[in-house]
Order: sequence, then structure tokens, then C-alpha cells
Amino acid sequence: MRGNKSGRVLAVSLHPTLTAGPEEWLNRVRAGRSDDPVTHVERIPARPGVLVDWPSWTPPALRDAFAARGVTRPWAHQVAAAEAAHSGRSVVVATGTASGKSLAYQLPTLTALLSDPRAIALYLSPTKALAADQLRGLLDLADGVRPALYDGDTPDTERDWVRAHSRLVLTNPDMLHRGILPRHDAWASFFRRLRFVVVDECHAYRGVFGSHVAHVLRRLRRICARYRSTPVFVLASATVASPSSSGAALIGGPVQAVTEDGSPRGATTFALWEPPVSPFVGPRGAPARRTATAEAADLLADLVSVGARTLAFVRSRRGAEAVALGAKRALAEAVPELVDQVDAYRAGYLADDRRELEAALRSGTLRGLASTNALELGVDVTGLDAVVLTGYPGRLASLWQQAGRAGRGSRDALAVLVARDDPLDSYLVHHPSAVFGRPVEATVLDPSNPYVLGPQLACAAAELPLTEADLPLFGGPPARAALDALVEQGVLRRRPAGWYWTSRGRPDADLRGTGGEPVSIVEASTGRLLGTVDAGSAPSSVHTGAVHLHRGETFVVEELDLEHLVALVHRAEPDWYTQSQDVTDLSVVSVSESLSFDGVELCFGTVDVTNQVVSYQRKRIATGEVIDEQPLDLPSQLLRTRAVWYTMTDSILELASVVDDVGGAAHAAEHAAIGLLPLVASCDRWDIGGLSTASHQDTGLATVFVYDGHPGGAGFAERGFAAADEWLTATRDAISACECAAGCPSCVHSPKCGNGNDPLDKAGAIRLLTAVVDRVRRGRAEQSSFGHQVGGQRPL
Repeated sequence: MRGNKSGRVLAVSLHPTLTAGPEEWLNRVRAGRSDDPVTHVERIPARPGVLVDWPSWTPPALRDAFAARGVTRPWAHQVAAAEAAHSGRSVVVATGTASGKSLAYQLPTLTALLSDPRAIALYLSPTKALAADQLRGLLDLADGVRPALYDGDTPDTERDWVRAHSRLVLTNPDMLHRGILPRHDAWASFFRRLRFVVVDECHAYRGVFGSHVAHVLRRLRRICARYRSTPVFVLASATVASPSSSGAALIGGPVQAVTEDGSPRGATTFALWEPPVSPFVGPRGAPARRTATAEAADLLADLVSVGARTLAFVRSRRGAEAVALGAKRALAEAVPELVDQVDAYRAGYLADDRRELEAALRSGTLRGLASTNALELGVDVTGLDAVVLTGYPGRLASLWQQAGRAGRGSRDALAVLVARDDPLDSYLVHHPSAVFGRPVEATVLDPSNPYVLGPQLACAAAELPLTEADLPLFGGPPARAALDALVEQGVLRRRPAGWYWTSRGRPDADLRGTGGEPVSIVEASTGRLLGTVDAGSAPSSVHTGAVHLHRGETFVVEELDLEHLVALVHRAEPDWYTQSQDVTDLSVVSVSESLSFDGVELCFGTVDVTNQVVSYQRKRIATGEVIDEQPLDLPSQLLRTRAVWYTMTDSILELASVVDDVGGAAHAAEHAAIGLLPLVASCDRWDIGGLSTASHQDTGLATVFVYDGHPGGAGFAERGFAAADEWLTATRDAISACECAAGCPSCVHSPKCGNGNDPLDKAGAIRLLTAVVDRVRRGRAEQSSFGHQVGGQRPL
């Protein structure tokens, strides 16, 4: 055992025994700590597999190819899904992580391609890394298929070859949307011969992104019909709720579900971990826990040192870099020979860097990796022993996806969820029943969202004029209303034969809501391209003066040029980090639904949110102490979206005894409500925003808003409106259960707050929420007995 400079003892074992397993690893990383950080350990038992015979229609050559890989017989669910697809029925295989879902689509698809030399298949994944990983698994399975990638990393010189010769094209919805469907005439032979469309990790298509992808797939079906093909869809996901209905909503047609998992699974030891209280104090003297990032870095180093190959998932790109850097520092002091076996992985890296890291992880050259959710999906990381989740990832579906990265096959695994200073994380590590034994969230997507439907119909019209016969495919009446609006705006022209695109240019729709083309991060002195960042997040992450981490190197941004989409940086070693500060204003556009509860009105509707990054703080790395705050001059951003909000009359404020500090109580309640909304909605706290005020200009009353952080909304606020009693009760309970005296990051402080978490009144928030919850719950009970009045559309 060796120590490090922080005084913590590193659990070092350079010669781990072959019998070491999850329980021993967990015990060793807990050892030497004055306070046990583990609040709960869940032991998930192993599961046996169910083997079956190959379908009679399987080509011998394909059977031999699988046997060469050690697959002599398939699992039961693989054959069930393959049989459905082979018979012409679209199917979703919804079985556990590492259950062999790839074979379930490969078997019918490759059979068709081997049986018919003209047949073609299309594979779609939400990430480039997953498509590249699938390509590696296909190269030696079937001669003559010529699988190939066609994405943003494919050189222009190779794209024509792929279109002309590949019979299994692997791409993503973005390239299908931007590069293939608009050029369908050049791809005519491809569409005419298309037999199968594989949609991998289909649970990733949720919210606004999922709604866009649903229309991209409808556009694909429409183009295929134009070339007289009707491909079968094969969807796959380890963590999708109601797979049949979710799959049908995604592709716009019936989907059969295969859900009984026939693969074996090793046992998993799953620990909930709460970092200890830090010796440093937080804002205004409040106690603060050690950061989840620092704790995860130590855990990654610990687990690597005892021989467990470990993947640490981290919420942000900066966090992934920080965890890898922290683990390297800990290992440098205790086991320097292991330093080079830990690295970081995230979106924004160049393609060559990503491929190098993926190969090193597969080969075992890397024993520890800190990654964003870029590795959450089905990239092959066989051989991992442990996973560290740095904070709750926002959804149970993501939690189980990430935890399932370790222990693939029959190997036992360790998973550790490290709580952040966040009300939801704090709630979950002390309420295991909210994590274990619960179904994953519903996949929320809304193809009828007008902010999605309008741009997608414009794209469809530019590909082929829209006709009356097309309307049912795109949603019927909502599609007609959207077309009428597009005609009124001059985007489309109505003629007797249908709706036509009016411009010479191409329409565009931002599938992922990134705000446009990415911003390049360039080292000023050398011109070296380090990576990219989404345009929408550039003002907060690579503003002038921001600290940027890249694979263990630290840079400071010299200039952010939004006009030319570039951030110039230089190498530096500051002992501080940066945190942007922003201001938000909100106005109510219309109220769709409202419920009154004796002094409390609960509303759901459309709002306009204006946000501007106005400054950034420099903070000490060791303590989080604010050094100074620097102003920024950046443009504001406007978001029209959907929100849930509640107003409170003076009588409620008096009952809660918050008349003298309405702002602080409402602000604290807002922060906690944002943190707890993922408990009832399929969202991440970073997908939503909020605003509170003692008297809002549109309502005239004390008001707390929580809104979707996507244009047009994503269904999160609507779910909060529907489950307001459960949501607000959990919010009140989470604040009450926190041991701090006046508020802390585990209850009412927010890492996103543009006002520096000031003012906040924890005690006032508890009283205010108690009054609100009592009214809402009483009103809900009355509604269940007598019905209720729902307000109609009320423009303000």
C-alpha cells in the first residue's frame, strides 16, 4: 500500500491474484478511509444462457464464419429476432447489454446479402464510434458484401466507391439526413435494392433528437417507396421501455418486440458511493462534499492498481479529462509504471485519436479510461472488470448501459455510482429502491412537435414534392397544419400536385440541437487542430479566458471567434479552472393547460427563454475558492420551448412564512426541482433549465419555471406537469433530508446557476414546497373523485 500527497492510501497490488473479483476490489478501495463512503451494495445475480439451433435458412458459409469466432450456436433471442426479420416483419430486439444483439441483425441481413447478390443493407448508429466498431466485426463474416463506413470522417475520395460498391453501408442519422437522402437520385441503385435497415441503440433516439430521427426514417421509407423497395427494419437496444410502441413511434410503422434475453450474464456488484465531506467549505460557509470528479479519479487509480480494467464514465468533456489527469497524478505518486495505462476519451477528439484509444482499450494496453457517454453505447470493450459512474447519468437507461460495459459475457463485474453534490444524486444513493428494481424510463419523442415537423417536411419536399398520400406517414393533421404554415411563410409552394420546395438551396434541420457548425479548437502557435465543440456550448466552454483540457494537456483560450467558428488556445499550467456565468430571462407565450389548487396554479405551456453568458469565474483547483470574475461580451441566444410552472398567491407565501424572502425560497425550490425532474421524466438535468421570481411580469405572482432546453420542447416539462405531485414531493423530501444547515450542492445549490447560487433560502424552500405539495396533492385527490377543469390555450 502506498500513499499519495493528499494523504489517502492507494490500494496498490502490482501482482493481482487470479481469484480477485468485484467484492475484493470493492473492499480494497474502501479500505483506509475514515468514513465508509458506500451507502448501499446491490448484488445482481448471474444468469444462465439458453442456446438454440441455427435457423434452417442460415447459409453454411455464414454459420462457419460465426463458428470461427467461437459462436457455434446462437442464443434464443438472437434467433427469435432473426426469424421475424427474415420473414419480413420489422423487429426490435430489446435484451441486456452485451447480449449479442449484433448477431440478431447480422444473421438475417447477411443471409439476404449472400443469397441475393443485388441486395443491399443500411446500418444506422447514433455515434461514429459504434459504426466503426460494427464495421470491424463485419469485415470477415461474409465475402462479397464489402461493408463500409459513410460518415463525416469518410474521405471524399472514398465516398463514391462506397455508394457504388458497398452492399452494407454503415452510417448515422446525420449523414443519412444531410448527405444521402437529399442526393437520392445519385443513390437510386442503393435505394432500389435496399432490403434491411438496422437501427442500433434505438433508445438513444429520444427527445428532440429522437423526434428528428423519426422523421428522417419516415423520409427514408418515402424515398424507398419512390424506388419501389420496402426494407425491413431491425432495431436494437439494451435499455428501451415499451420496445414495440417505442420502435413503432420511431419508424412510423408496426414493430414486433423480442424481449426475453437468452444470453448468460455474470454477477454484478453495484455500490452506491457518497464522497466524504471536504475539509473546505462551500459558498457562504456551507459544508461541501469532495467532488465526484476527484473521487472518481482516485477510484479509477485504485481499481487500475489492483488489477481491475476500469472504465470511468464522466458527465462532461472537461470532467473526463480531469478524471484521467487526476488518476494519472495519483498513479504517478504510487505506481508510476501504470501512468501510461490510463487515458481520456470523449467526443470532439479527432477520428485518429478516437480509433487509437478504442484499439488500446480492446487490446488491454489501456487498463483505465475516463470517458464521456461517447463509449456508453455498444462499442466492443470486452474484458473490462469495473465501471465507475461519475454522477447519475440522468436516466436509468443510461445508468444500466454504462454499468453493463463491464463483465460482458459470464464475467463478474463491479459498478460504482459516485454521487455528485446534487440533490438527485444525494437522493438516489440514500434511496436504493429508486435505482434498483425499477423499469427504465419511457423513450420520450414527439414527431408532431411543430419545431421538428416543419423543418423535416421542408427537407422531405426538397427531396420529392409532398403529396396528399404522404401526409399519413408524417402524422396526418399535424403535418397538414405544418405544411400550411410553411406555405404561409413562403418556404413551400402549394400546387395541384402537392407541396414544392421553393428555394434553390437545400433546407436544413439541426438534428442534435447543437446550434450549427462546430467550433474548431486550434493551438494558436502551431495551428494544430485539437478538436471541436458544439456551437451552442462554445460561449460557455471555450470563451476567451476559459481553461480547456485535452488528453492531459492544459490550454487557455486566447480568443473565441464565433464568426469564423474557431477558438484559439495556448498551452498553460494554471492552478485555477474557469466556470462561466450567465443570465436568463423568460416570457410566457401561451398556456396550454392549467390546474388551480387553492392559491397554487400549475401550468404547462410555451415560453421564450433568452440566455447570455456574461462573465466567468476563476476558481482554485484545490479549494474551489473564487479568485475573481471577468466580464464577457457575447451575443444572447433565444429559445422558444415548453415549460411547466407554478404560481403562488400571497396567502401561500404567508402560510409558508417566506414573505420576507420569496426570492431565496423560490430560487432554492427551483434548483432542487430541476435536479429531481429526471426522477419522473426521461431527461437529464442538463437538458432542462429553470427560472424563479418573487413576481413574474407575465403571471403577476411568485413563480417557479422549469423548461425544456430544446427548441419547441422535448416532453420533459409536460411529464413534470403530469406528475407534479410526485415530482414536487420528492423535491421537498430531498431538501429536507439533506444534513446541511443552510443549503449546499447536495440540495439547493446548482452548478448551472447564472446568479452564483445567490440568494438561496433552504428552510424557506422546504416550507414553500410543503405548502405547494399539500395543495397539489389535495387537489389531485379531489380531481380523482370529481374530475377537474383543464384550461384551454390562453395566449398572453
